[in-house]
Amino acid sequence: MTNEQVGEGAAGRLTRAAVIDAALRVLEERGLEGLSTRAVADCLGVRMNTVLWHVKTKARMLELMADAVLARIRYDDLPAVPRERARELAGRYRRALLAHRDGAALVTGTYPAEPHTLRFADRLVDAFLQAGADEKRAAWTAWTVTHFALGLTQEEQAAPAQGDERLAHAVAADTYPALQKTVAHLRQGSFEERFAFGLDAVLSRLPE
Repeated sequence: MTNEQVGEGAAGRLTRAAVIDAALRVLEERGLEGLSTRAVADCLGVRMNTVLWHVKTKARMLELMADAVLARIRYDDLPAVPRERARELAGRYRRALLAHRDGAALVTGTYPAEPHTLRFADRLVDAFLQAGADEKRAAWTAWTVTHFALGLTQEEQAAPAQGDERLAHAVAADTYPALQKTVAHLRQGSFEERFAFGLDAVLSRLPE
């Protein structure tokens, strides 16, 4: 039996879902920098071509992984008030990203037209439409919320350990006077509080 035939047999026994599950395990173990189709193949005990048979390219694998991250978002027990429903959906989105190592970095830059991603986007846009936004504002507000959540969560997952004083030491009053006045506020507060503050700022622009 040739190597190609072995690969085809392994590909037939695997499913795409199993490959993505393995990819998420590799992500947890190695982080995004250590993720590769070869690492996923090693995790599964198959040839790399077997993995590629299911996902075609690493970029496609990342899209499918990003969609799988959003699969954990629940849609039950959502608030009836549209603005509060949007707030809760945004929070669930952020928690889904935080549930995976480098989850925000993984999702950033992917544009999967896949069921879980589309379902979340549809529910979020619908909340803004129900809140009275027109179609353009609903779409752009959903875009703003998701990009804000991705950016802040990516910063959170890459943040240095507590006690890192590099910012305080770098900000001198004679060089960066405005930053020096506010440096305590730039460091204090949890990411949860920062997320709530930013989300409030976005939602405040919805129609009353």
